[in-house]
Amino acid sequence: MRKIYMRFAVYAGLIALMTMPIEAKNKRVVMLALDGVSVEGFKRAHTPNLDKLLAEGALSLTTRVVMPSMTQANWTSQLTGSGPEQHGVYTNDWQLDKAVLPPVDKDEKGYYPSLFKVLKDNVKGMKTAFCYNWGNLINPYNKDYLDAVIYDEDEARMPYCDKAFDFIVANREKPMVVFLYTGHTDGAGHTYKWMSSEYLKAIEEADRQIGAFLEKLSQEGLLEDTYFMLLSDHGGLGYEHGGMTVDEMIVPWGIVGPRIKKGFEIKEPNNTVNTASVILKLFNVKQPLCWTGEVPMSIFR
Repeated sequence: MRKIYMRFAVYAGLIALMTMPIEAKNKRVVMLALDGVSVEGFKRAHTPNLDKLLAEGALSLTTRVVMPSMTQANWTSQLTGSGPEQHGVYTNDWQLDKAVLPPVDKDEKGYYPSLFKVLKDNVKGMKTAFCYNWGNLINPYNKDYLDAVIYDEDEARMPYCDKAFDFIVANREKPMVVFLYTGHTDGAGHTYKWMSSEYLKAIEEADRQIGAFLEKLSQEGLLEDTYFMLLSDHGGLGYEHGGMTVDEMIVPWGIVGPRIKKGFEIKEPNNTVNTASVILKLFNVKQPLCWTGEVPMSIFR
């Protein structure tokens, strides 16, 4: 009887260790999220800062987005490791209390489990920030799992880069994930047409502001040990998007960081639902059963 009790105690101890938040000091991920950037737009725009950054990591120019190729459905998919069939978000005006398709799983407030929740639940001291300039973007996420929600209604610029920088510096000794989004690139496509000179200039402006942001991180000694991801949610055709053409459904996707191959072209099939799965992998966190994303293992050294 005593042996049985001792075995039970050992098993209980192992289970307790497995469920304790893990230590991940100084590991940080910054998502550079540019709305509406197509592969052709990324290739044609002059983006010296992103080019220099991504030369140090892995880049895919064949990554597919989820359907429909709309903003809210796709960013939600990237930040929840799942498609709309799982999380139920498929329109840009989605709201929790008006949801038509319920999620297959939900947290205590009814939201589908996001990257932020999973990290907060599993990584000790995890800090999270959500920086954005399109009002609806925050709607699918439970803010209880966000330490900083930084919003600016001006969709023509990225003024919150400085606030994101301040957040990173203030929490430099802690693990963190920062979502740094701009919608002005998408706005230029809708206003002037995808692949127009104005659209390309919007991508170039984002590159300049990201370059300044990266330079400030470098001066603080925070560049080398940070993972950066270049992300987009869809491309466009004419003045719109939402369809299934190559111009709308394929986007650039890149990652740079300590364990990532340098100058590597990702050739294996990749989808934007993999974004959150990759970030969990970086923090050694197991993804929820309801998630469908996978990790393209070829990116690791």
